[in-house]
Amino acid sequence: MTAPGGVTPGAGSVAPAMSTKPSAPPGGSTPVPHGRDEARPTAGSRRAVATLTVAAAIVLLSDILTKHVAVATLSDRGPVEVIPGLLDLELTRNSGAAFSLAGGATVLLSLVALAVVAVVVFTARRLRSVGWALVLGALLGGAVGNLADRLFRAPGPLRGHVVDFVHLHYWPIFNVADSAIVCGGVLAVILSLRGVGLDGTRYAEHHPPGGGSDHHGR
Repeated sequence: MTAPGGVTPGAGSVAPAMSTKPSAPPGGSTPVPHGRDEARPTAGSRRAVATLTVAAAIVLLSDILTKHVAVATLSDRGPVEVIPGLLDLELTRNSGAAFSLAGGATVLLSLVALAVVAVVVFTARRLRSVGWALVLGALLGGAVGNLADRLFRAPGPLRGHVVDFVHLHYWPIFNVADSAIVCGGVLAVILSLRGVGLDGTRYAEHHPPGGGSDHHGR
């Protein structure tokens, strides 16, 4: 017996294989895997990253410029009094951390600064809060500012001494980068106490009062 179309069925015939490839949805678009949308930059993330970049650039340029002026005008001279009994300008070379702490640990501090830069760059990918952008920008600009001294100033790469010149009486001598790091740290504490996350939401929004779980049981 011959089937329509002239094909005779038999034991040797092979049935057409069923395709396992999922068909595309109407319109020809490909479904986006779950979680892909969250990775796409939003207006909030772009604004936060722009804020971080501008803050870091301002801190870094200010630090480089003031150090250059300090070296040019304060070398080989005594302290320059600005506010009697409170503030003067005095050029020093610091082999330690901010405010002349941990003197002699220059190589270790250089590696720590590189780690800070890496952490800030990695964290920026999920940044949405302008406040935290200012924190990370201040930390990044300050870390890079002092790291530049350790890389390019005497006595050699990773061992260079940082230029400090601002002297508040009864306080170690510091520079613009040190100030930015401290201000960034203070702002980070304030944001944390207020419950503001990196994504701009508040901690209370994810954990409602009473500790109850949501409808998903989380």
